[in-house]
Amino acid sequence: MLTTFTFDMAGNTFGKVFQITTFGESHGPAIGVVIDGFPAGVEIDEKLIHADLQRRKPGQSKLTTQRKESEQFSILSGVFEGKSLGTPICVTIPNSDARSKDYEHLKEAFRPSHADFTYEAKYGHRDYRGGGRSSARETAARVVAGAFAKMLFEPLAIEIVAYVSSVANIRATVNDQAVSLNQVEESLVRCPDTVASAKMEQLIADTRKEGDTLGGVVSCVVRNVPAGLGEPVFDKLHADLGKAMLSINAVKGFEIGSGFSSTQMRGSEHNDEFITTGHKIQTSTNNSGGVQGGISNGMDITFNVAFKPVASIMQSQNTVDKAGNQVELEGKGRHDPCVVPRAVPIVEAMAALVVADHLLRNKMQQKG
Repeated sequence: MLTTFTFDMAGNTFGKVFQITTFGESHGPAIGVVIDGFPAGVEIDEKLIHADLQRRKPGQSKLTTQRKESEQFSILSGVFEGKSLGTPICVTIPNSDARSKDYEHLKEAFRPSHADFTYEAKYGHRDYRGGGRSSARETAARVVAGAFAKMLFEPLAIEIVAYVSSVANIRATVNDQAVSLNQVEESLVRCPDTVASAKMEQLIADTRKEGDTLGGVVSCVVRNVPAGLGEPVFDKLHADLGKAMLSINAVKGFEIGSGFSSTQMRGSEHNDEFITTGHKIQTSTNNSGGVQGGISNGMDITFNVAFKPVASIMQSQNTVDKAGNQVELEGKGRHDPCVVPRAVPIVEAMAALVVADHLLRNKMQQKG
């Protein structure tokens, strides 16, 4: 008799030179990340790791899921006397406030717009507790890795600032060239436009009371990226950024620079003309979003990431079980009414991973 089996889940590793592999499930003992390719001799800033985890953690405000995780992390390898060794770095984060009983009703049924059915179709066996590996809990490991990536940016003064630019139909007005991390963090929803922020807070609170959810857009600017990062064909810088962002839970769209609005422009309007400022070549406009021909041009990299409404709603929904029977699911558990405020540090982390990887790839390609 032949035994059927499936291979281990692939696709858990991201990057070429600066590589990360995340592991763990939402309701398992812990989640974590292995970072390979991190240079030796780098001072490890644990305060930065802690700060970014606190920005992403659940239960941080009345507008987020009330799951309580302290996000205490442990560096198990690759660091000695406060510096990197050049060997694989492993970091774990325990899951201390999982409530698996909240998900017993999902053992046989598939939640609408979740990964329940697709995981079952692919693997034939899934961890239904909180979504298992498909849970956004996994992104905490990415934030840790992103903090390590940011530690490589200090000599170049590279800065990444992401913020919420819209929630549902409420749009903010933000100056990408001037927005700062402090301005973003002053807002409960991480929107630096104070008027729009107040409206977003109210809408999210009202929607939560209705047991429903909202989507939105996170915008990001990456400053002081040197010209020349990115590969010209399949590993274009903006292609890698797009893959990074689309790998984040609930992301449904990515656009860089002028994005979809460029379809309404003429070439004479859209072209970024080159100018010289001092001894530096720049462009007079930045419709390209800092990337041309797949390679950075030295201008700010600007992009938008679209997040759908959270699929977990506190309302009854119709679905089917494993046998194909129609069933009604009652909304249970602790979930975000709008994911975009907590997604801001995740977007920053994934951008940092892409930039760090291409920085190291460029270094390997340089002579001398």
